This record gives sequence, structure tokens and C-alpha cells, in this order.
Amino acid sequence: MIENIQHNNLLLAIIIRSDFKKEGIEFFTNDNDSQQLGYMSRPEGYVIEPHRHNLVPRKVHLTQEVLLVRSGKIRVDFYDNEQNYVQSAVLEKGDVILLSDGGHGFKMLEESELIEVKQGPYCGDRDKVRFTPVDDSNLKIR
Repeated sequence: MIENIQHNNLLLAIIIRSDFKKEGIEFFTNDNDSQQLGYMSRPEGYVIEPHRHNLVPRKVHLTQEVLLVRSGKIRVDFYDNEQNYVQSAVLEKGDVILLSDGGHGFKMLEESELIEVKQGPYCGDRDKVRFTPVDDSNLKIR
């Protein structure tokens, strides 16, 4: 299953649940998005020809992250760009999420392992703004 988390026409995240399955290839992002996220299912013997990528200048304005939940269970809290809480979603082992816009926070609901992929280079304190998380009493879990 694929879930798009949207708020006021802003795509905050794309969640690919661990049970998603489809023949072939599907990309969940647009060609002009700075982080690309896709899924492939290929039969035994299928060949992806060897290739390398060309040096193409790109301008990235916003860091986007992809997280893979290797184990455990986490809650992701989504915020708009004005730091207003929107909603939350629970991710479990095998789920993948692209955090594409807005703000986000995490709470580990179980001991968890995550793999994170994002654009670099990391800019330290210039890279993010930290703010107060939503109170548990105000949660809206999707």
C-alpha cells in the first residue's frame, strides 16, 4: 500500500508499506523532485545493464530524507512549514518513508533500527530548525 501524507496541497511524505508489491517498476515521485523514490520487482534473470551516472549540475533547495524501518515500530509526526502539527503515522518493520516537505519528528514505540538516506553535504546547524513536538494528548494517528 502507498500512502501520501498531504496538507493544504503540500506533499509532506510518501509511505510505502512493507506489503506493497507490483510487477515491474514504479516511481512515486515526479521527474523534477530533488529526491527520487521508486520500487522495482524483476524476475530471476532480469538484467539491468551496467551503467554509470553523468556529472549533471543540480541545485537542491530542501533536504529530503528516505527512511527504511529495519526493525521495530516508530511514530512519525508531521508538521507544516509553519511548525503546526498536522497528523501522525505509525511505521513498522519493512516500511519506507520519503519525507518530502514540511517538518517531522519521531518517537520510537519499540526498540527500532532505521536506515536514512538524504542529500548532502550536511550543513550542521544551518540545515534544520528544531521546535517543540506535539503533546501526546493531541495526536491524530492516521
